Amino acid sequence: MRPTGIVTNIAVPDSPGAREFYTDFLGLSDITMDQGWVARVATPDGRAQLQLVTRDASAPEDSHISVHVGDGVEEAYADAQRRGLEIVHPLTTEEWGVRRFFVRAPDGTVVNVVSHAD
Repeated sequence: MRPTGIVTNIAVPDSPGAREFYTDFLGLSDITMDQGWVARVATPDGRAQLQLVTRDASAPEDSHISVHVGDGVEEAYADAQRRGLEIVHPLTTEEWGVRRFFVRAPDGTVVNVVSHAD
């Protein structure tokens, strides 16, 4: 797998309230994505990003990090299966334009391996 980016996902009960804290206090001023249940905030240069998740829209549990893999998501999925890793959410093309799967790391961390259609 060749990650092109990794974003931390923080579970929040109230997305608007959390956004206010992270944008106002931490200065993550750009909301680069907002789907209601998940919002990504970032610095203007995009070097620091954070996703605020209230509840994943289609997966059975929330992920802790999102690993962007460009067009390598099928290869990553096959590798996870070959290694016998626990697949939490199968390889799926989501209605919001990503192809992704969730895998559980040996420490319990749920990783969202994602490819954006853009």
